[in-house]
Amino acid sequence: MILNCFKSITCILFGIITLHCAPALANKVQLGQLCPLISGQWQGSAANPNGLSKQVTTSVLCSADNNNMYISISQGARFSNSETWWFRVRGNEIELIYSDGINADISQLFTLYQQGDGFTFLGKGEIKQRPALIRLSFDEQQTNNKTHWLWQQSAHFLDDDSDSYQVVRGISLMAVDRHKSAQ
Repeated sequence: MILNCFKSITCILFGIITLHCAPALANKVQLGQLCPLISGQWQGSAANPNGLSKQVTTSVLCSADNNNMYISISQGARFSNSETWWFRVRGNEIELIYSDGINADISQLFTLYQQGDGFTFLGKGEIKQRPALIRLSFDEQQTNNKTHWLWQQSAHFLDDDSDSYQVVRGISLMAVDRHKSAQ
């Protein structure tokens, strides 16, 4: 029993350190620094660790003041409807409103960090009714002199003795080739 208590305390401390020490490892940035970089039409695959990869189209729109970023993932990503991710600046934090068209919308607060060419939203919330530290990372990738992004959705479950983030889903954001789509 003491060992389980120690593991739980260690897990919680790791989570607190991850959230509070992130500024020491990365720079806190505004949504306007990420949004213009990923704005546009993307295609690629989406998969969770236990599922099959599915082809999706992702659209990213930014408001004129870059205080709102709207991401739409095409039909068939996880549900029969499209899903939407609306990030908006709320004071010093960024609010996410997630909608899948089936379940009740989810609202959550994040802080955005940049480290190198990557960006990470960090926040505390729930996934499948489990308390978790949630990380949404956008990592810039280069292939054949073309920039694309890997969007990983990860969680560190606070009711688990694990000391690391688990990938919940990954989405590849490859630029839509306008010449191919016009044919």
